[in-house]
Formats: sequence, structure tokens, C-alpha cells
Amino acid sequence: MLAQLSTIDLIVLVLMLLIMPTAGILVALRKKTAEQYFLAGRNIRWWTVAGSVFGTNISSFHLIGMLGIGYSIGFVQAHYEIVFPAILLLCFVFLASYRRLEVFTLSQYLEIRYNEASRLIYTILLVLIILVQLVGAFYVGSITLQWLLGGGSFEISYLTGLLLIGLVTCSYTIWGGMESIVITDTIQTIMMLMAGFAVAYFTLSQPEIGGFFGLLDLDAAQPRAAQKMHLYLPSNHPNLPWTGIFTGLMLQHCFNFSTNQFLVQRVLAADSDEDARKGIIASGFLKLTIPFFSISAGVAAYYLFGARFGASAVDFNSDNTFLKLVETVIPQGVGLTGMILAGLTAATFSSVDSMMNAATTLLTLDVYKKYITPDANDRQIVRFGRLTIVAMVVASIGLALLTYTPDRTNNFMLKVSSQLSYFTPGIMVAFFFGILWRRASAPAAVWAMLLGPVFGLVSEQIYLNFLGTEPAIAALFGLKLNFMHRVFLTFVLSSATLIILSLTRYPNTNEEGFERLRVDVDAGQVARAVGLFLAVQAVFVGLVFVGGFSPRSVALWAGLATFGLFLRGRNKKSTLVWAGVLTGLSVSVLYFFA
Repeated sequence: MLAQLSTIDLIVLVLMLLIMPTAGILVALRKKTAEQYFLAGRNIRWWTVAGSVFGTNISSFHLIGMLGIGYSIGFVQAHYEIVFPAILLLCFVFLASYRRLEVFTLSQYLEIRYNEASRLIYTILLVLIILVQLVGAFYVGSITLQWLLGGGSFEISYLTGLLLIGLVTCSYTIWGGMESIVITDTIQTIMMLMAGFAVAYFTLSQPEIGGFFGLLDLDAAQPRAAQKMHLYLPSNHPNLPWTGIFTGLMLQHCFNFSTNQFLVQRVLAADSDEDARKGIIASGFLKLTIPFFSISAGVAAYYLFGARFGASAVDFNSDNTFLKLVETVIPQGVGLTGMILAGLTAATFSSVDSMMNAATTLLTLDVYKKYITPDANDRQIVRFGRLTIVAMVVASIGLALLTYTPDRTNNFMLKVSSQLSYFTPGIMVAFFFGILWRRASAPAAVWAMLLGPVFGLVSEQIYLNFLGTEPAIAALFGLKLNFMHRVFLTFVLSSATLIILSLTRYPNTNEEGFERLRVDVDAGQVARAVGLFLAVQAVFVGLVFVGGFSPRSVALWAGLATFGLFLRGRNKKSTLVWAGVLTGLSVSVLYFFA
């Protein structure tokens, strides 16, 4: 690809890519205390929180994977970006407790609520989760660089691509810590959005598509079973069943935004509670744009390739769609290709640096400072953190070589999501019950976290060998247990474990820990808010299924009614209003594309 780039493309590509390490290294030159290194001195503003959260959450395998799944499956992938329940949970349930305790890690939060064992288990599980994601990010990043540099004198191998990613991210992450990362993440977010919008604009502008509404008309002209611009697939769909989306996937969102160290760390580093809330809500708006420039471009590519290259073209590897579109629709010789490739490369680095920093924070503070050198000073803590980053990079590169081949497989993003979901339900249970239920005990929470992966594996085997063999159940949920259904079952079983053990064998003896977490919210408030939201949605769902209205015709009114819920009472804080706007828009999308 590099050999095919014009001079202006090369200039744009190089200049944009130099911005990231340059900005990160300039920040890294400042001397760092432990708080400055791991939490940027707790003084980042809301726009930096938003950019960093978005940059951390979206990587190259999201840009490539989202568009590829739009191509192969359809707009239903948008559910991965409709995250308002998780954002509301973080902003109005967990955030105040996290920040009031002034913890560095969420594992410290668990120790305050429960005990040291829960802190250590969380650290181990999160490091494993981060390592799996790091390996995936290195893998997709390397094959992206191979494609970028292929066909010329700069062509590289899979291993060289892995080493290059490690070298670039280490250049500013090791020395700059969180402060370098949040600055480079914000720059990378701008670059990713520019790249994504450019690909979407030129794809949707093709005469075979006729813009976004042309895409809707083109899709509507297909038989219903072949249409792609819908958000709901049958409950037995192997990848994205609607029943799994409103259960397991929603829980996964809550994990990512409320209990996942490498995302919540940005919230902990914010200058104030208000900056933290504004930043996380703004990141929700940014994520809501992804379906309209990435996933919809994937759907458009399906129709474009079929019309332009023939029916056989639609059967190629879906994860190549992004790169194929760049070659097909982007005007050459004006610097656009260089800009897009810079955005794609930035996306490669945006999640890698954040995950490395989060894993380093956990290992340094929860293992080194807690058990190895309790009296370590700031200089020793920062030095250990830097060495840990090197170790994580070496481990990620080694595992990427051992576990993946350079030949990308279809829908790689869904495969990674499935792998990670074994660990998350037990963690969510410990956090949710820890803040909402006084009687949740430390031993019960530890068992819930430890048994979560076991429940997931057992659920799969029971379904595969027994339940899935029943024709009625298989017709309803498929021959195999979808990972979203597994997450929900695991969450239920882990919750039951915590509740039963807390009420029987292990009653809670740490009332003080529960009181320290409480701010202005309790389980009753949360239940009433959820109940009111569901009651409003029940009205509009009833209009669709009983009243005969089309989902599209009620989309606007459902969104406005949902927004109205946030204007009740006297509390009209701007963050609450913007949270209402985000929730109302998200609800409208859920109805409009039904």
C-alpha cells in the first residue's frame, strides 16, 4: 500500500503520526510523582476525559472490526456503541464513591468494601483481561501495518509490526505515564474520527449508494430476511441475538464503563466530579456516532462491492472491508488516504498505551506496593511501573506470535469479546452488590468472582450437551450458547452465590466498609429509576405490538419521553440534562432501526 501512496499522502501520514509520540514525549520530560504518573495528578479536564475514554475504548480492531461486522452481519453491531445504561450507572451510582475514596485502582475500592483477597482477585482477573485485549490489539495492529507498508521497499513482517507497535507506545508511555497517555489519546481520538468520517462520507457518496438515506432505501428494497439496517436479529442468531443484547451485552457494557480499571482510571484522574461526569457523557455521544460512520459504511460496502464487482465479491473476508474501501472509494493524490491511514494507525496505539498503563497501575500498587515493598517511595514505585510496562509489552508480543497467525479471521472483534466475557460477570456482581446491598459479605464476593469463569464454562457444556439438543430450546436460542446469553446466566448464578452465602454461611461483618462507599444513592433509588424507565418504554412497545404503530413512527416520541424523565424534580444540573439527551437519542435509535 505504501508504494501506492502519493507524495502528499506520505507527507500527511508521517506528519500526523509524528504528533503522537512528540506530544507524549514532551509531557514525559516532566518529573513524575506516583500520583502524576498513574493518575496525571488528578487534574485532567472533561474534554480530555472524553477523548481519552473514547480513544481507550476504540482501537484499530474496532474500526476494522465494526465496519467488517456491518458488512457481514449488519447494523445490529450498533448495540456495541449504545452504552447509556453503563454510563448512567457510572455517573450517578459509582463515580462519587470512587472519587471520594481517592483510590488509584478499583481493586483498592474492593478492599475497602470487602477485604484484601477481593482486591488481589480483581487485580489478577483484570490483568488477564487486559492481556487478552493487548494481544488482540497487537495482532490487528501488526497486520494493519503490514498492509500499510506492503508492496514497497518498507514491507515488514508480522513480528516486525509487533515490535514497531511496542516501540512506539513505549516511547512515551514508559516515561510519561497517564499524563502522556490522556494527551495522546485525545489526539488519537481526533485522528480516528477524521479517518472514520472520511471513509463513511466517500462510501455513502458513491452513486450506487446515494447517501445515508439512499442506503436505507436500498436496504428496504431487499427481502426482509436479507436487510441489514436493523438492530434486532432472532434470539437463535449465533452472533448477535436480540435476547443476548438486552441481557449479557448490556452487562458487558456496565463492566467496561463502571468496573473496568483501564476505562475508569480516566474518571479517577479527572479534576472534579463534574469534569468526570461531563467527560464520560461526552464519550457516550462520541460512541453513538460510530454506528453512523463505521457500521453503516460496512453495510454500504456490502451493496457497493456487490454492484461494482459482482455477487462473488461479497463473500470475501469481512475484516478486510475497511482496507478495501480505502482502495476503492477514497480520492487519490490529495492527502486523504494518508490522513485515513494515520487515523487507523493511531487507533492501533490508542488502546495499547491505555491498557499497558492500567495493568501497570494494578501490578505496581496492588502487588509491588502492597506485598513486595510496602514502604516504597514515589521514585521506586514509578521505576517499577516502567519496568512492568516493558514486561507487559514483551508478554503481549510473545503471546501474539504464539496464539494468532497473520491471516485474519472473520469478525475477529466478536471472538475477542467472547473470550473476555468469562471473567467479567463475577466482577460485576461484587461491585454491584457491594454498593447497593449492605449485607453483601467479603467471602461471598470472593466466591462470586472466583466461580464466575467456572459458571460460564459449565453453562456452555450443559447447554451444548443437554439443553441445546432439545429442538424447542435450540429453535429459541440456537444449537450453541451465545456468549451474551452465557454472560447473563453467569451473572445470575454469581449473584445467587453472593446472596445465598451472605445470608447463610458468611454474614457481612464489614458494615463500616459499606458506609464508606455510600454517597447519595441506594438500591431503592436505582430500582425506582429503572422501573420508571421501563414503564415508559412499555408504553411505546405496546403502541408498536398492540397499537399497530411502526417503530420508526414512535422513535422521536419515545426519545422525548425518555429525556423528560431527566427533567423531573428540581435537580436540573447540566450533567443530568446531557445524560438525558444521550439517553433519549439512544432510545430513539433503538426504535428507529428496529
